[in-house]
Amino acid sequence: MDTFDGAISNYLERTCDAEDELLHRINRETHLREPAAHMLSGHYQGRVLAMLSKLVSPRCILEGGTFTGYATLCLAEGLRAEGVIHTVDNNEELEDRVRSYFDESRYASQIIYHIGAAEDVIPTIDDVFDLVFIDADKKNNGRYFEMALARARPGALILIDNVLWKGKVVAGATDRQTQDIAQLNTQLANDSRVEKLILPIRDGLFVLRKKQ
Repeated sequence: MDTFDGAISNYLERTCDAEDELLHRINRETHLREPAAHMLSGHYQGRVLAMLSKLVSPRCILEGGTFTGYATLCLAEGLRAEGVIHTVDNNEELEDRVRSYFDESRYASQIIYHIGAAEDVIPTIDDVFDLVFIDADKKNNGRYFEMALARARPGALILIDNVLWKGKVVAGATDRQTQDIAQLNTQLANDSRVEKLILPIRDGLFVLRKKQ
């Protein structure tokens, strides 16, 4: 799932800021306990998310797809003092462990953790988004993007993960999931409402900025 080979990835991790103790533990425990540990953003992408969040200095963040909370905490690093992050996931089995991670963090009071389907939860959030990270079920990425864009302020960033899909998008794979991702990528590339580029890190991160 890594666009770069191991040597480059290791070098990138050595030359960016280190994970703090809690992030390191979440990373380790996720790989020890979760069969789908590859879903974790990980050290380098986590630093990218933190950097983008700090550049935006958001008051309100929306995250679709919490998993074990690693990216949530990275995104929270850029929040203003009065800011909040709404993170949405439908995996109730992870809820207690993820809440314990959040409770340990310095951002505990700023994290609003929603359990449920994103298409049901997002309309109930009465706020305007400055930063959005979409990392949930891929077949609904287009729907989540439209929901986020409608609620995002001008100049907000919308990030969509896994847009290269293990290299299958570039290779032209014909399975349904790859084709859905490729189709959305093409739609976004031609969407005049946003400025956009793909960062080829890990599995591909689409960065879209809502125009003023």
